[in-house]
Amino acid sequence: MVTFPNAKINIGLNIIEKRPDGYHNLESCFYPVGWTDLLEVIPAPAFSFTTDGIAIPGDPAKNLCVKAYEALRQDFDLPPVHLHLHKMVPIGAGLGGGSADAAFALKLLNEEFSLGLTVAQLEEYARPLGSDCAFFVRNEPLFCREKGDVFDEIELSLKGYTIVLVYPNLAISTAEAYAGIRPRKPEIPLVEALKTPLVEWKNQIRNDFEESLFPNHPILPDIKQQLYEAGALYASMSGSGSTLYGIYEQAPILPNHFESYRVWQGRL
Repeated sequence: MVTFPNAKINIGLNIIEKRPDGYHNLESCFYPVGWTDLLEVIPAPAFSFTTDGIAIPGDPAKNLCVKAYEALRQDFDLPPVHLHLHKMVPIGAGLGGGSADAAFALKLLNEEFSLGLTVAQLEEYARPLGSDCAFFVRNEPLFCREKGDVFDEIELSLKGYTIVLVYPNLAISTAEAYAGIRPRKPEIPLVEALKTPLVEWKNQIRNDFEESLFPNHPILPDIKQQLYEAGALYASMSGSGSTLYGIYEQAPILPNHFESYRVWQGRL
C-alpha cells in the first residue's frame, strides 16, 4: 500500500511566549500543499526501513516513520513490514516533511491492518512524535495553537490560487531559528487577520522567524522580494525556514536563477 505524505505551509507564525517545559506557545495557520514524498508499506518476514531520493541524515532507526510503527506496535499485534520512503520534500525547510511522513505512516498502518483508530486517537499517537505531526492526521487548514498541536477549525480556502515554493538549498536548524526569537503577542490577532482579503495579508500577517533569520541569511529576503516582484499577492517564509512561498492568482513567470533552487509550483 502506498501513500503520499504532503507538505504544509504556515500562514502567519507568531511566537507568543516561552513555556515552562522549554517549548514555545505559538499561533499559526497550517495549510496543506501538494509537494509530496512517497511512503510504501509491504508485508515482510522482518521489520525494515529504507529510503531513497533526498538523503536523510541521522540514524534510520530513529526516523519518525520507524517511531510511528513502534508506537502502534506497543498497543497492537502488528506484523513485521517493510517501510520504504522516497524523500522528495526538502529537509530543514519549514514544510513539515518529516512530520507528515510520520503521520501518514500512522494512517497507512491503521488502514492496512484495520486497527480502527479514530482521528482523535491517531492524533494522540502523533503528538509525541513531533509538534507538527498531529496536524497531518486531518491534513486540512487548521488554526494551530500552543506547541502547534492544539487545533481550532478555521474557514479558510485558497482553492484556485497558485502557490510557488522555493527552497534555496539552505537547511535551518530549530536551534538557530529560535536563538533570535523574542516572544510577543501580535497587534492584530492572527485569527482576525486571516479573515481579511488576501491582498491585505502583506501588511498584517508575519512570520516571527523572518525577523531573526533574514539578517543572517540575506538570500531569504531577496527571494521573498522576488516572489512579490513576480506578482505574488502574499509571500512569506514557512515555519522556521528556509522555504519561501508566494501565492498567486495565476501561474507566475519566475526569475531564471530560481532554477538553481528546489522549486515546486501547483494549485491550492
